[in-house]
Amino acid sequence: MAPDSEPAPSEERGSRTHPVTGVIQGLIWSGAILVALLGQQVFGGDGIDLPGWYWIVLGLLGAVAVGQAAGFASWWFLRYVIDHEELRVTSGVLTKTSRRVSFERIQSVDLAEPLLARLAGLAEVRVETAGGKDSRTALRFLTRPQAIAVRRLLLERAHGRSGEEPEDDVDRAILALVTPDRIVIGTLLSLDFALAAVGSVVVLSSLLWTTQLLLFAGGLFALGSFLVRIVSDRVITQWGFRLSRGGRGLRIERGLLSRTSQTIPFDRVQGIRVTEPVVWRRFGWRRLEVDVAGYSGGSDGESGGLTNNTLLPIADADLANTVIDELVPGIAVEPAGRVGASSRSWPFAPIGWRYRWVAADDSGFVARTGWIARHTDLVPHARTQSVEVRQGPLQRRLGVATLEVHTPDGPVNADGRHLPQSDALRVALEQLDRARAAR
Repeated sequence: MAPDSEPAPSEERGSRTHPVTGVIQGLIWSGAILVALLGQQVFGGDGIDLPGWYWIVLGLLGAVAVGQAAGFASWWFLRYVIDHEELRVTSGVLTKTSRRVSFERIQSVDLAEPLLARLAGLAEVRVETAGGKDSRTALRFLTRPQAIAVRRLLLERAHGRSGEEPEDDVDRAILALVTPDRIVIGTLLSLDFALAAVGSVVVLSSLLWTTQLLLFAGGLFALGSFLVRIVSDRVITQWGFRLSRGGRGLRIERGLLSRTSQTIPFDRVQGIRVTEPVVWRRFGWRRLEVDVAGYSGGSDGESGGLTNNTLLPIADADLANTVIDELVPGIAVEPAGRVGASSRSWPFAPIGWRYRWVAADDSGFVARTGWIARHTDLVPHARTQSVEVRQGPLQRRLGVATLEVHTPDGPVNADGRHLPQSDALRVALEQLDRARAAR
């Protein structure tokens, strides 16, 4: 329940979030208005003169006023209620909307601390529910103690654990602490970062003999944006990465500017992807991503990458296998009894066909593909949704087929491409039998 200093929301009238929420939202909207005004002034065609700067000052004041007014209004008209059956969030100034989240549909409850909120000592509660694109409900923003209390209360109601010790108070076993230098080195040694960096150098050097400044600026902007996104996704977002084990799942905490705390329930894991970039393989490093039921695919708000799916940004083989075993006990990344792609499939992948195979053990189905970046997908048998064997016209002529083990949308893509036709059919039937037996 909520601590004494932060009473639980009233079930009749609801509660507002922290008053500073309006200020933070107002600053965000003010910034967006300012960017639009400055862009219009600079690129409007008349240049910037003294009267122009005068209007910019007025625009600045107006943007701040409008943004803060809108932020205050959105905060004032938002209320939330937590009763014994559901979480209700009502919002809207002119048009009222009410969102109801039944406790039985809650998959996980996470905390996030975007930069401005973190500076103010506030946090956001993110509630992930089952099904649908719009599966996230957010409470922005509460004091950190109140956010923790609300998270505990929602988890207690969702899992029916009333009277038990809250999970936040239980000692958690630390599984991994990824140091910043390891994250930075891993990013610098990634192939996409190296290609973008080399491309930026080439574009910059071309300035010495080109007169097409617009073309130069466009290329530099595209490459620079790609570099910024890589650094944001892999360094800033994953900074201070910590993975720990609790009673219901694994807890991930990460972020340099914005800090997030995300829980991966053991019973919601649908599959794991192991990625081994070509340079990383020389050091035995790999990255783990996970499919979790109920998570809306996308970023955590700090970057555009699929950071919700990152289970471990970089690790050696022993640590990666330890984490995999926490979520899918007993599964092997290199199982015996592999079925490889047919040599007749070389027209589809002249080099890559040699590196494609599927296999299964008592715990799950495993599929591997890729020779520049090696991807190994692991699917617990009980999480197999369906199995499909398909053939295109050229595949039928070559006597090969593609086997697909379907899982929810996410990074895991457990396909056996261009297997011998008889092997694909046999493995599909065997996988269906394993999936039925595991349920």
